[in-house]
Amino acid sequence: QLQLVESGGGLVQPGGSLRLSCATSGFALDDYAIGWFRQAPGKEVEGVSNITRSDGRTWYVDSVKGRFTISRADAKNTEYPQMDSLKPEETAIYYCAAVNSTKLVLDADEFAYWGQGTQVTVSS
Repeated sequence: QLQLVESGGGLVQPGGSLRLSCATSGFALDDYAIGWFRQAPGKEVEGVSNITRSDGRTWYVDSVKGRFTISRADAKNTEYPQMDSLKPEETAIYYCAAVNSTKLVLDADEFAYWGQGTQVTVSS
């Protein structure tokens, strides 16, 4: 059974950094793309970053370009978004999700598998 487990959330001051992780199990390495999404209180789900397992292509929403970097550790079936220079408005629950695709997928509705989410709070 395909499973995704996020970790690494927490409280960080504005301008600080966090490194999240998404550990996956139950599906073949190269057949899926992994997406990171966030949902702030009262707001809709927003795509943050994606990475394809087939060739490591990445995508970032404009608001995080230059501050967020997503990488992967194939041996551990894990993706790691490094989030730097965090802002208070980025306080949200962050989710990783998987879709059966070798291409980047930006629409959250296409992702069939989701983790439970990890809370990120940016506050002084």
